[in-house]
Amino acid sequence: MSTRGGGGGRRGGRGDQGGGRGGGAGVGRGRGRGGAADLSGHPTDAAARGGGGGRGDRDRGGAPPPGAVQRGGHFQTPMQGRGAGRGGYPAVAQGRGQQVTAPAPIQPTPAEVEALRRQVERKAVVSQAPVQGPPSAPAARPQMQTKAPGQVAQPAPAGRTSSSFPVPAPAPAPGQAPAAAARTQMQAKASGHAAVPPAPARSSSSFPARAPAPGQVVVPAPAGSSSAVPARAAAPPGQAPAAAPRQEMQGKAPGQTTQMALAAPAGRLPPASSKAVVLPARPGYGTAGRRCRVRANHFLVQVADTEIYHYDVAITPESVSRARNRWIMNELVNLYKEHLGRRLPVYDGRKGLFTAAPLPFKSKEFVLMLTNPERASQGEKEYKVAIKDAAKIDMYSLQQFLAGRQREMPQEIIQALDIALRECPTSRYTSISRSFFSSQEFGPGGQLGNGVECWRGYYQSLRPTQMGLSLNIDISATAFYKAQPIIDFIVEYLNIRNTSKRLSDQERIKLKKALKGVRVETTHRRDMSMRYKITGLTSAPLNDLTFDQNGTRASVVQYFQRQYNYPLKYTHWPCLQAGNPTRPTYLPMEVCNIVKGQRYSSKLNENQVRNILRLACERPADREERTLGVLKKNNYTADDYTKEFGIKVNHQLALVDARVLPAPKLKYHDSGKEKDCNPSVGQWNMINKKMVNGGSIKYWACLTFASRIHPNEIGRFCEDLVMMCNSIGMQINTQPCVQINKAHQDNVEAAIRGIHGHSAQVLAQQGLTGQHLELLIIILPDMTGSYGMIKRLCETELGVITQCCAPKNVMKGGKQFLENLALKINAKVGGRNTVLEDALNRRIPLLTDVPTIVFGADVTHPSPGEATAPSIAAVVASMDWPQVTKYKCLVSSQGHRVEIINDLFKEVRDPVKGIVRGGMIRIIFYRDGVSEGQFSQVLLYEVDAIRKACASLEEGYLPKITFVVVQKRHHTRLFPENHRSRDQTDRSGNILPGTVVDTTICHPSEFDFYLCSHSGIQGTSRPAHYHVLFDENGFSADALQTLTYNLCYTYARCTRSVSIVPPAYYAHLAAFRARYYIEDDISDQGSSTGTSRTYDQSVPVKQLPCIKENVQQYMFYC
Repeated sequence: MSTRGGGGGRRGGRGDQGGGRGGGAGVGRGRGRGGAADLSGHPTDAAARGGGGGRGDRDRGGAPPPGAVQRGGHFQTPMQGRGAGRGGYPAVAQGRGQQVTAPAPIQPTPAEVEALRRQVERKAVVSQAPVQGPPSAPAARPQMQTKAPGQVAQPAPAGRTSSSFPVPAPAPAPGQAPAAAARTQMQAKASGHAAVPPAPARSSSSFPARAPAPGQVVVPAPAGSSSAVPARAAAPPGQAPAAAPRQEMQGKAPGQTTQMALAAPAGRLPPASSKAVVLPARPGYGTAGRRCRVRANHFLVQVADTEIYHYDVAITPESVSRARNRWIMNELVNLYKEHLGRRLPVYDGRKGLFTAAPLPFKSKEFVLMLTNPERASQGEKEYKVAIKDAAKIDMYSLQQFLAGRQREMPQEIIQALDIALRECPTSRYTSISRSFFSSQEFGPGGQLGNGVECWRGYYQSLRPTQMGLSLNIDISATAFYKAQPIIDFIVEYLNIRNTSKRLSDQERIKLKKALKGVRVETTHRRDMSMRYKITGLTSAPLNDLTFDQNGTRASVVQYFQRQYNYPLKYTHWPCLQAGNPTRPTYLPMEVCNIVKGQRYSSKLNENQVRNILRLACERPADREERTLGVLKKNNYTADDYTKEFGIKVNHQLALVDARVLPAPKLKYHDSGKEKDCNPSVGQWNMINKKMVNGGSIKYWACLTFASRIHPNEIGRFCEDLVMMCNSIGMQINTQPCVQINKAHQDNVEAAIRGIHGHSAQVLAQQGLTGQHLELLIIILPDMTGSYGMIKRLCETELGVITQCCAPKNVMKGGKQFLENLALKINAKVGGRNTVLEDALNRRIPLLTDVPTIVFGADVTHPSPGEATAPSIAAVVASMDWPQVTKYKCLVSSQGHRVEIINDLFKEVRDPVKGIVRGGMIRIIFYRDGVSEGQFSQVLLYEVDAIRKACASLEEGYLPKITFVVVQKRHHTRLFPENHRSRDQTDRSGNILPGTVVDTTICHPSEFDFYLCSHSGIQGTSRPAHYHVLFDENGFSADALQTLTYNLCYTYARCTRSVSIVPPAYYAHLAAFRARYYIEDDISDQGSSTGTSRTYDQSVPVKQLPCIKENVQQYMFYC
């Protein structure tokens, strides 16, 4: 609703503190002139006091929104509620509202649209307040604006330096005086941002929306959408915006609520723009724990206060190859230096060109005749490059953002600077996404086996942080195809000893998948080398292949002999195919070499993973030294491109203030010698302890497929395992219900069905009708060949909990192995290993004070090259408040590589049905696997889905939600300030578990933090990055950081704290498990293709089979 003074108390301060002459009068008894007030209560709450426009004077110039109620100065939207509403909703009993007909929404006139366009062009910047701490930024630049005809001038907020800007004058409604016809105005946004039009009268969301919190106004959603998010409140009277606390989407005190009505339009996802939502501001900095300092692989970047010029590029003929586009642009820059004003532009390889000074033209087309070195035989080719002026970018919005006075990140500026920093490395190294690799420049790699080798390199990204712009540099290593003859690759990849034998169909299919998309160069012509991309393999051997030559069929073997005098030797092997599949080009394998510098993107097999971990793992001190070596090698200060753009990179790692949180106290069963435990450096053991709730197993069996282990050894292993389980608190029958069975590894499914049926017969013969096999222990033939099939069969068809063991671990045995197995089995059959003592004593803020449910969610995607495989979504929900250690899960399949959970409504509703009805009034949601670019989309869609799920359980049921994204695939690393100090490092040389950072390298204004919650084992620990996207519960920094860290000690599978919060970890395990249900085996030996293919959307999503209820009720995925 528009007000005379502007949408949120523009004159006289915030309406929720009284005296606000603008809209948005709140809890205080201020004179709200045309604003909406929230008097501490949701319309569905009992005795909600006033849903409308404040308790002050009658409205003086405000118009009611569509569907509003007017009584005096009170405008209230009709909504079904319960209890008495004072001056509130007409549908509420005893409500004193009088409903009036709402005027139809007024469309902006062309003059108003033009005025708004001029506003945007003038870049009217509305200053916004930082959280705390950062120094004040320079005053906003004055902007001269004139009042257009038919407009009224809107004064600037108190304390702000920007001048007033024109607002279209309101048009009177029929029968209304002009002074009372002020309608909703588009809110002023940051430079270059369009304002938001008013929302339609109805929303598509099926749940009642919360009232806005005091001091907030609701930003209406665009027409056709239902999103509404609270906007920033103005600073209090006399207070500068720099000191005003942030109010966006923050949880309030009891009795207050925050509005979040986010509903996705039916049939499509909501917009993914960061402009669509405002993420919660940082509530402050944490203080809990022992203070320390750490170093981070972030380097401060300083940029000259100048302007950058953006140009659009169009290359004809168009190419999807960034490398080819860069080659064309480099040739253009070299040939036309004078025409470009001798500027040194940087290019993103697509459509964007940036310069540090304007080019001497607005638009120009260049024509180049170039010879592609990879296709020299084709001669010169004409390329047309059109360069057109797009925008001029200044640094002001970046400065405002880094100072915390602007909430929206100036992405275009950061992108331009990032491209400038990447321009030189791109020309020197092999570039893959944001990483750069070389076979020798960054140290020797190593052989991974099967024709694959490891290259070292580094990752580089420019990020906005609290200390300013930061260059994040991280050491990296990845797999590449070894540059060698195709014949050598085949011998190594297929482990062929006799090259005179033909390839089997299985070998040919496996080789076809491995080579598809790989670029090769020919060697049979001395005068030139041609390059091709492999599209497939022939099914027939080379000596059977013919092709059409001048109307006759010619043999490929004879053609090479006659044309090139090249006798082919491997004529019994297939031939490579390139080009058009309908008319392919045949390439004999022995005349082709693999081109250097091609990433191997297929799934690595077990041996390759082991080798690359051995090569890539580096202790923290070594990794820090290597990171500094990369910075020195690149020498950014001497880079021509960074000089051109005025960029300077500090050569010292960022020194960051951190804290080490104390480990929580764990509770075990009172029957053990030790009833509780204080973990040390993220670790503890089960000596003298018993599980707090041991599971019970009456009927179990064992089946082995390991041919090299004697049955007597299997018997002793089972006895030791049962003894371990019983000694630490479980109750397991010492004898299996059937004898230990041994089966051949080629007969896995039949053997499992057989022992399942046999156990049912035995139990029936003993008169135990209705009883069933509760646990099946399986000794695998190997870890990759049949594991997935076993899990699919037992969990979706037979309904049996299984515990699989690798033969090598069974042979080794050992107390630690048996103890870990016992922990897993207890969780799988419904037991509880340990709980937080503070949870039992109800001492965990915002978790144990009121009934709370904790969710975890993740989506796993298929391996590269699997063009039709669906993504798998998993959601887990805690079942045992206040302990929150047992999680039930649901899984579902969705579109190929779709990150947004499409059916979260079902996923959230089913696992908590019955629990939510019992009074859960708070939701804490940890979401894994979301990148920063997907934050808005996930928030808009999934929070709305959670709301709908809750509303479907009970009318008016709206628990407060906190939604946190967990990121582990980032490149920030934290190093001890002193690598030799025992007070700062664990045994592996890493920072101590519990180390948390929420300053310096974190977001300038939003609520995020890094938490290293685990003790390192090998290599350098990677902290988890937690980013709060939505918070109605009002978490402080200490409360959320401590809760998250404490939960990391409740992971059921080991006696160590884990690297990410367990609900997210469990969701990942559940999603990964569900993939076995639709794939024969995802742990293959690198048989997927080397390049990803386009997903065919016409292929229906393969549905997951249903998990048996007696399995799903437990944590079977552990």
